[in-house]
Amino acid sequence: MRFSLFVHMERWDDQLSHRQLFEDLVDLVHVAEDGGFSTVWIGEHHAMEYTVSPSPMPLLAYLAAQTTTIRLGAGTLIAPFWNPIRAAGESALLDVISGGRLELGIARGAYQFEFDRLAGGLPAAAGGQHLREILPAMRALWQGDYAHDGEIWQFPTSTSVPKPVQAEIPIWVAARSPESHEFAVENGFNIMVTPLMKDDREVADLTGKTQDAMAKFPDARKPEILCLRHTYVHDAEEPDAWRPAADAINRYYRTFDAWAGNRTTPVNGFLEPSPEEKFAGRPEFEPESLHRSAMIGTPEEVIERIKHYEDLGVDEFAYWIDNGMTHAEKKKSLELFVQHVVPAFGGTDASTAPHPADRRTPSESPVDSTVTA
Repeated sequence: MRFSLFVHMERWDDQLSHRQLFEDLVDLVHVAEDGGFSTVWIGEHHAMEYTVSPSPMPLLAYLAAQTTTIRLGAGTLIAPFWNPIRAAGESALLDVISGGRLELGIARGAYQFEFDRLAGGLPAAAGGQHLREILPAMRALWQGDYAHDGEIWQFPTSTSVPKPVQAEIPIWVAARSPESHEFAVENGFNIMVTPLMKDDREVADLTGKTQDAMAKFPDARKPEILCLRHTYVHDAEEPDAWRPAADAINRYYRTFDAWAGNRTTPVNGFLEPSPEEKFAGRPEFEPESLHRSAMIGTPEEVIERIKHYEDLGVDEFAYWIDNGMTHAEKKKSLELFVQHVVPAFGGTDASTAPHPADRRTPSESPVDSTVTA
């Protein structure tokens, strides 16, 4: 089992500056690297203060200069918002800057709010076609000259400049439907899953979809599976310390709901959470339920659940630290995780769990880039 940190600047009001949030993010990344985490993941979202990340690339480039061992994950680029040539070139440049530490995650996108502003109102559900077309094109551009005549993008012979340092950049696909799992497995991509506010039965269901896809394509390379969970660790001596975390994550998901609903115009990037009464009869939003579904608990409780994930086939547990709590609270939780949880899975040295990028030799060639989805 590897561990990674999924982190963004998150701003809930104007009391903290973006500069302070940036410094806090860097501080958490240093704690994760010193604690043996394999990767830091930063995603892409636009015009929303509760997830401040218009592009993961500049943040990851900065972190490349501030770190030495932790890998740098774009988790994830939103496929419809990128041209394949630009995506391939910027990704390769980050790989060069970091000395070959790039992890590339791609998603179809989720918020219609963003599609209305960046993709001309394209239905968010149509983003899957962009994902399936951009990935083979990017992989071909990394290899050399390539012309593309697809349904979405068309361009004459071009190539990625620069070329990546890694012989093969690890590519991760955010997957939920069986079709997404099958696309990832068939094309040799790794898989990112998140159960959101659902309990561990959802983790079993998502990993089961990967197993089903592997059965359908038995000759394909086995994908790595990453599971993303909101996480908060507290001392065993404070049995009620879970409640502030559960309340904060409840607000996070109600805010997610408000943005996903796309019915209210934000003010300067801020949007109030959907009211609690909207979720009456929805037990998954209740703090007691979030205590069981989100990765909230004492070190011993968290270790037990992550071992279950390991048994389900999860290769990487992504510690999702975004939750609206203070930086001090987040840092204390992360330090407890590093001190008590990580050693239960082989110590604080990230090399104890080989990363998929470390299992390849330079002579290995990528999966055929001409494959289409």
